[in-house]
Amino acid sequence: MKSYDIAVAILAVVVVVMMVIPLPSSLLDILLSFNITFSLVILLVAMNVEKPLNFSTFPTLLLIATLFRLALNVSSTRLILLNGYAGRVIESFGNFVIRGNILVGFIIFLIIVVIQFIVITRGAERVAEVAARFTLDAMPGKQMSIDADLNSGLITEMEARERRISIQKEADFYGAMDGASKFVKGDAIAGIIITIINIIGGLITGIVFQGLDAVTALNRYALLTVGDGLVSQIPALLISTATGIVVTKAASEGNLGEGLVKQLLYYPRVLFMTSGLLAFFALVPGLPHLPFLILASVIGFIGFSMRRISEKERIKEQEIKQEKELEEMRKPENLLSLMQVDPIEVEFGYNIIPLADVNQGGDLLDRIIMIRRQCALDLGIIVPMVRLRDNIQLKPNEYVIKIKGVEAARGELKVDHYLVMNPSGGIVEVEGIETREPAFGLPAKWITPEKKEKAQMLGYTVVDSASVLATHLTEVIKGYAHELIGRQDVKNILDNLKEQYPSLIEELVPKILTLGEIQKVLSNLLRENIPIRDMVTILEALGDYSNLTKDTELLTEYVRQRLKRLITSRFFPDKKANVITLDRDLEEYISNSISQTENGTYLSIEPEVVQKILGSLVEKINQAARLGIQPVILTNPIVRRHFRKIIENSLPNVPVLSYGEIDPNIEIRSLGTVKL
Repeated sequence: MKSYDIAVAILAVVVVVMMVIPLPSSLLDILLSFNITFSLVILLVAMNVEKPLNFSTFPTLLLIATLFRLALNVSSTRLILLNGYAGRVIESFGNFVIRGNILVGFIIFLIIVVIQFIVITRGAERVAEVAARFTLDAMPGKQMSIDADLNSGLITEMEARERRISIQKEADFYGAMDGASKFVKGDAIAGIIITIINIIGGLITGIVFQGLDAVTALNRYALLTVGDGLVSQIPALLISTATGIVVTKAASEGNLGEGLVKQLLYYPRVLFMTSGLLAFFALVPGLPHLPFLILASVIGFIGFSMRRISEKERIKEQEIKQEKELEEMRKPENLLSLMQVDPIEVEFGYNIIPLADVNQGGDLLDRIIMIRRQCALDLGIIVPMVRLRDNIQLKPNEYVIKIKGVEAARGELKVDHYLVMNPSGGIVEVEGIETREPAFGLPAKWITPEKKEKAQMLGYTVVDSASVLATHLTEVIKGYAHELIGRQDVKNILDNLKEQYPSLIEELVPKILTLGEIQKVLSNLLRENIPIRDMVTILEALGDYSNLTKDTELLTEYVRQRLKRLITSRFFPDKKANVITLDRDLEEYISNSISQTENGTYLSIEPEVVQKILGSLVEKINQAARLGIQPVILTNPIVRRHFRKIIENSLPNVPVLSYGEIDPNIEIRSLGTVKL
């Protein structure tokens, strides 16, 4: 055994022996003084521990302190009844409290006992009981949380073991405190009983054995009894207070003094209000003026001091935070975050910031949510999160839309104006600032809010600046949808589809086609504004034709033909097709210019011929535009994708379809033929 263990064992034996062996009054004085000192130390330790588990020996210490105090009660009672004298400490406490009046002494003693027994002891007992019950009930949930953190890799096996041990110790501590609080309650009851015994026994001893009259015996033994009770109850009161402090510290951190100062004086405004109320009380007639004025001044001074301290702490915290951020930025591993590119970004000048600031009434964030929902319904893709940020390098009213870190579109807005457009594409006959609608390039004007009603009465389209930006962003996302879909997005789509169509996914991926090949097909469809919502049909087509070819361009053509009902409804909603066809000689020329290689097919045509084709096509499109018609180019399936590549740089928004992609029930009307 260690020396500490031997000393504690000897102390426990000595305490028990004290109840049997009589002690001299001088030794009793020393032990009573030590009891008070010991109780003070326990109280101060309880006030300064940061958390209850740091004082885990407190339940055992409570038992030893209670037993020691009861042993002193037995020894003092023996001396009082045998000698009528129990040392200077007890006599001094009795004289100090009674002051010649036995009734006052008894009342003060009873008040102390009531405070300890009814207020502090019962409260601490109830808190300890509830804490023990709640701690035991929460143990399964805490254990599951530790297991979850361990399984997810957030903590190591050693950390998990330490946390389990901590939980077990916490449960044991509160369980022990629940039982140890009964010691304090029993000690209070024992103190009352011992005091009654001392009074009765003292009267009997004085009258019967010493021949004193009743008044003299009562004066002598009442003095000693009250002194003995106070010497015992004051340490008991300190221990009870320490018990209450320990069991009520479960929700706080740090020592008690620091916590009280921070939490009571943390709000200078409250102190100023209190100071003002106290000053008001000082002015009320009939109330004492000086105490309230002094308190108002002290509280006000503390409020000003705490506000100054809070401001210094806030500045210091900001400096520490900035230093930590700089240190994090200096770390080599943090350079990886700088290499990440956001899929979609919108940067804007400072005048446009109110559109994105909810506190200033901006609803751009809500509009972006609707844009992502609209693109999911229209194209069948999950649009990535859109990053919004201000850029002081831009003009105040300018914004830039970036796709994967590269500028895709740019425009200007006037936040306090409305954009007016003529639905027919003509000139707007309203006074305003001439401009171009950024999404479609139509002529438009910015007008003030006062002219909005007039423009609407004239039949013009009037939209606010947030709608202009939202529309432009929507069109950019649709135009670059083929770049926004990646292999991970395809995997997420397939994983979601696998729940309902497991056999389809298992047959196709990865046995026949890889994720990359499927992603290329989907990207080709989105490039020409073909939705990919009907993934079942797309995958069925890939499964049917992937055994014939692995060329993703050719597979895309097979998928398009399988989606002909969707393509027809998308480009010809009124069941009438206004098309521009290709001359047979031109189709034959393009077909003969297709070269086959190991890596696929490509088109080999002279640049002069390409310019001639584009010139003829532009002429036909302009003729249709004068009739208010947006035509579609119709070719045979063999040359469709190749003709699309010829015009995609010059006319990216003109659809090119094949005969196999149009429903037979559609009425086709030719607007002209492109020739060489």
